[in-house]
Amino acid sequence: MTTTEPQVHRGLAGVVADTTAISHVDPDRNVLLYRGYPAQELARRRTFLETAHLLWTGELPDAPQLADLEKQERSLRGIDPALGSLLTAMPAGCHPMDVLRTAVSWIGAGDPAAADASPQANQDRALRLLAALPTVVALDQRRRWGQEPIAPRDDLGYSANFFHMVFGSVPEDEVVAAFEVSMVLYAEHSFNASTFTARVVTSTLSDLYSAVVAGIGALKGPLHGGANEAVMDQFAEIGDPDRVDEWIDGLLADGRKVMGFGHRVYKRGDSRVPALHEQLRRIVALRHGNDLLAHYEVLAGAMLREKGLRPNLDYPAGPLYHLMGFDTPMFTPLFVMSRISGWTAHIIEQLSANSLIRPLAAYRGEQFRDLPAD
Repeated sequence: MTTTEPQVHRGLAGVVADTTAISHVDPDRNVLLYRGYPAQELARRRTFLETAHLLWTGELPDAPQLADLEKQERSLRGIDPALGSLLTAMPAGCHPMDVLRTAVSWIGAGDPAAADASPQANQDRALRLLAALPTVVALDQRRRWGQEPIAPRDDLGYSANFFHMVFGSVPEDEVVAAFEVSMVLYAEHSFNASTFTARVVTSTLSDLYSAVVAGIGALKGPLHGGANEAVMDQFAEIGDPDRVDEWIDGLLADGRKVMGFGHRVYKRGDSRVPALHEQLRRIVALRHGNDLLAHYEVLAGAMLREKGLRPNLDYPAGPLYHLMGFDTPMFTPLFVMSRISGWTAHIIEQLSANSLIRPLAAYRGEQFRDLPAD
C-alpha cells in the first residue's frame, strides 16, 4: 500500500489559515488596507488614535467619538507605582522587550475581570494597554539613562506626551508628526508572525494579556520586529558607505541576511515605505542626519541592484527613531506601542468566531521501534 506524502508549507507560506476583516494587502494596487482604507493615506490624514478606533470597531470615529476616545486614553496613561518599582528593579542588561513583556503580565495579573472575554471588555483592555505602554517604554528608556521617570501629562496628545515622558520636553512639530505617522503605519499587518501568535493563544480561550505577551515574544525576534534595531547595527558595521558592496558580499558569503529588505507579501515593494521615507527625509534635514541618509540610500541602492530587494518598513524606521533620540534597543518596543492596536483587534476578531488553531505536522522521525531488552 502506498501513502501520499503530505505537502508541507514551511513557515506556513501560502497557507490561508482563516478570514479577517481587519487588514489586507491588495496585490493589484500594491497597497495595505486597514478596514478598506489605504494605510499610507491614514498616516497622512488621520491620527494613531483614530486608526486604533478603526481597527477595533471597523469605522473611523466621528468628532464626539474621537473626543471621548482621547479623553479616555489620557485618563489611562498612569501606571501603578508598584509596577514602576518592579520595572526599575529589572536587570539593567535585559532587553527592553523583556521589560515590556513583564509589564503586560503584571497589568493582566491585576485585572480582576480578566476572564470576561466580551468584545467591550477586551476593547477596554486594549485601550488601557495602548495608553499605558508608552509610560512603560518611557520609564525603561529613562532608567537606562540613569534618570528618574517623568509622569504623563493629560494636556498633551498621544505622541507629544510620549516625547515629554522620555525626554522631558516636546520636540519640534515635525518630529511629533513623523512619530505619529510611524505609529499608524506599524499598527496592523494582517496575519504576520506576532499577530498569528496572538490569535493562536486566543484560540485556546486564554485571556487577552496572555495573547499580547505571546505577541511581544514573537515580535522580539530579529526576523520580525527586531529588524528595525538590526538596521542601525548594520550601518554601524558597514562604517563608511563606500564599503557597502564589500560588506554585502561578505555578509551573503557567510549566509547572513541583510535586515530591512524584502517582504513575503509585497512583490513590488512595501507600500508603507514611501510615507515613512518622506518623514525620514524631513527629520534628516531637521536633525542634520545627512551621513545617516547616505548610509540609507547607498545600501538601499546596492540591495536593489545586487538582489532585486526593496526596503520594508523597518528600514526607514530604524534611522528615523535614531534621529529622534531613542536608543536602538528601544525601537521594537516602539513597534509594540503601535501594534498593540492591531493585535487586540485580531484577538477580538478571533473570539468572535473561534476555532482552536492546531495544525498537523509531517512526521520524519524513526518509525515504530521496540524497546531494547533490559
